[in-house]
Amino acid sequence: RRKVDSEGRRFQDRWKVEYFFTEIENHCVCLICQETVAVYKEFNVKRHYQSRHSTYDKLTGHDRSEKLKQLEAVLIECVMKMVENICPEKKQEFANICLARNTVARRIEEISSDIKRQLTSKGVDFDFFSIACDESTDLSDTAQLLIFMRGVDDEMNVTEELLDLQSLTDQTRGKDLFVSVSSAIDDMKLPWNKVTGIITDGAPAMVGERSGLSTLICNKVIEEGGKAIKLHCIIHQQVLCAKHLKYDHVMKPVLKTINFIRSKALCHRQFKQFLLDIQAEYEDVLYHNDVRWLSRGSALQRFYSLRKEIGEFLETKGQPMRELSDPIWLADLGFLVDITKHLNVLNTSLQGKDAAVNQLYSHLKAFGTKLQLFIRQLSQTQPNTIHFSALQEIMNSFPQDNISAQTSRYAADIASLAGEFKRRFQDFAAIEKEISLFSSPFSVDPEDAPDQLQLELIELHCDSELRSRHQQLSLVNFYRQLDKSRFQEIRTLAKKMLSLFGSTYMCEKTFSAMNFNKNRMRTRLSDSHLRDILRIKT
Repeated sequence: RRKVDSEGRRFQDRWKVEYFFTEIENHCVCLICQETVAVYKEFNVKRHYQSRHSTYDKLTGHDRSEKLKQLEAVLIECVMKMVENICPEKKQEFANICLARNTVARRIEEISSDIKRQLTSKGVDFDFFSIACDESTDLSDTAQLLIFMRGVDDEMNVTEELLDLQSLTDQTRGKDLFVSVSSAIDDMKLPWNKVTGIITDGAPAMVGERSGLSTLICNKVIEEGGKAIKLHCIIHQQVLCAKHLKYDHVMKPVLKTINFIRSKALCHRQFKQFLLDIQAEYEDVLYHNDVRWLSRGSALQRFYSLRKEIGEFLETKGQPMRELSDPIWLADLGFLVDITKHLNVLNTSLQGKDAAVNQLYSHLKAFGTKLQLFIRQLSQTQPNTIHFSALQEIMNSFPQDNISAQTSRYAADIASLAGEFKRRFQDFAAIEKEISLFSSPFSVDPEDAPDQLQLELIELHCDSELRSRHQQLSLVNFYRQLDKSRFQEIRTLAKKMLSLFGSTYMCEKTFSAMNFNKNRMRTRLSDSHLRDILRIKT
């Protein structure tokens, strides 16, 4: 005899909307009359609905979905009332019961749709907006293109949200990415002439001069009567500048030693126990991951702090590290630790959501000024290493080796680093005047300003009350309170500057969330559900 269980029949999620049925503890239950159908078979479910509840056929579309929500809410309320009467002490436990997977999925879809509707309604009021794009591959080898939008309305309200996640199953050329971005912008009904800029991670498909995504978008904006600028993510450029200081003669022995300690379980256990026995400051060394922005500085700092303990441990293993007894190599290590520490501080200051482009550029200019200070101090006859604590410690430990003679080489390396920063950030330098005019309007000579701003800038300079407001209020609130008819051009400039992205930080952060949600245990997560999850997450 055939068994029903062997047929693998399951509850179908569409039965909820079509027949008002739900699944409760492996039983198919009617939400209208609470009767149970014995077998998971659509014929039985349909017959029950048509014979007893056919009057509900008049409900369609949105009305039918709303009725389903009401019936589910009534069912939950009845269950909670029953629990409250029978076993009130278990009420909280029942309230914490997880919802069915289909219910969770549906609610995520509804929340995502509501967020998209809100963003669409806000987009109508945007005077200007810019986009940030980045592409990465998930665990199912699907190319995922993240598109973030930063828009500003007439009241200087800034909105920074995920515009769309586009899945590309074929090639990821510039024109393929452009089609995806165009689809996302057109779907939200955003006018192309309001696009002020695009920022990317600098990949060839993104920044190609002829067919890169940035070029194609800027050309499209020009065709629509607007003007957009291309920017390379300020954080990615900072990381590339940091790699300019290779110091392979320091990094290779350090990484070789770290890998020797951590690659074998027995050696790693013995090293951690060794540090525990001698009560060292740290419990372990750190792996270096070239992809992670702060990894190099963290790994070097930990190695430097444990250099004596590492030397002693390697001696017991018969693998002495000769570099640890070389004062010049140790000085190079100390210098590299210090300069990467400064670079990590800069990188951290550039991270964060809702950061305006003028704030990021000010951090960059401040770091450039610091580099010039370091060059002057290390080039002196008596070098000043006050900002290089690790190097100073090595110099004090080996006074007889005249390590101070090496500081001129360090000054030259910093000068080379400063040149690399200047070379890479030319796109931000090109809009430096606009940034200065936006962030410090009272410090700009009206004659140096664009023609359409000169008269309004003179009015602004001569208004003592506005000068006082500029000192007291935040920059956004200052521009928000400017008279719209009197300072129309200045407000337009402010809105354009506020709409610009300075980095693709939000894209990188969202990719981390993507990898967390679509992990090796959930590779079958659909692209649409992944988009809904990330829209809610951001």
